Amino acid sequence: MANAEERRFEVLRAIVADYVANQEPVGSKAIVDKHNLGVSSATVRNDMAALEEEGYITQPHTSAGRIPTDKGYRLFVDRIAEVKPLSAAERRAITAFLDSGTDVDDVLRRSVRLLAQLTRQVAVIQYPMMTNSAVRHLEVVPLTPARLMLVLITDSGRVDQRTVDLGDVITEENVGRLRTVLNGALAGRRLSEAAAAVAELPEKSPGELRDSLTRVCTVLVESLVEHPEERLVLGGTANLTRNVSDFPGSLRQVLEALEEQVIVLKLLAAARNPGAITVRIGEENEDEQMRSTSVVSIGYGMDDLLLGGMGVVGPTRMDYPNTIAAVRAVANYVGQILSGR
Repeated sequence: MANAEERRFEVLRAIVADYVANQEPVGSKAIVDKHNLGVSSATVRNDMAALEEEGYITQPHTSAGRIPTDKGYRLFVDRIAEVKPLSAAERRAITAFLDSGTDVDDVLRRSVRLLAQLTRQVAVIQYPMMTNSAVRHLEVVPLTPARLMLVLITDSGRVDQRTVDLGDVITEENVGRLRTVLNGALAGRRLSEAAAAVAELPEKSPGELRDSLTRVCTVLVESLVEHPEERLVLGGTANLTRNVSDFPGSLRQVLEALEEQVIVLKLLAAARNPGAITVRIGEENEDEQMRSTSVVSIGYGMDDLLLGGMGVVGPTRMDYPNTIAAVRAVANYVGQILSGR
């Protein structure tokens, strides 16, 4: 029976491969002719009948051909023994393209564009989550005698700039003292901890610094909390329109769902640690608008520290092995670049 089960899986694999490539229902004769399974058309027909009875394939109309169901794609994805690695040339191209990014915003925009090109799907990446980042340095720059610029730099490469009106002039010496006090409280702390530390600073400061420090800390807290409106970058949305028939009656719903950042963030929520791939197929997606899609997502970051999630959204008729390989490779490089390696 084990041999029969393995043969049926090879029939399923052939149906998935041919349907992904051609978007046409696959018949037993095509499988025998193209895939060299070493069995007759009659045996393949029997295997297809068993696969259909078990819900792995279905007949879309009255022809001899079959197409995979969500359940069939799930079995195929779960049984992928090895994901084909990207070639050395592809890896070099990814490295060169992403290494030339000028800052975290540029790296993320490049990553989305590259991933959309590699997979021909919609690519999405989440900005590094501020709560998981730590303060690397806070620079305090005098703009005028009564106005300062704060430049907050995190260990994930994020840079946030804020201006502070002090309401009174401040000496260069006191600017230096502010810089020392603030970096002493913030450097190396996670942003969630840093916000609490900043709130306590004015009470502990010398009297001549208290008013300036209070104004600085009030503005600085805004840089230490999440910025929901900045959290996602999408690219390649037009790729979905290449094969509208992959989304019967629902492409508009998918496009509308992608505009809702909350929905897309939920799709990435399964990414709990860097390098772990999650594949959600069709009905496995919680949001009804996304149930004609598959989502391949992964966490990116440094070692065990998760900075954010990224992935692709496309039809269930997706080239899963190559998509998984591309998502994994780009996430790996983004994590390395943002960690400064």
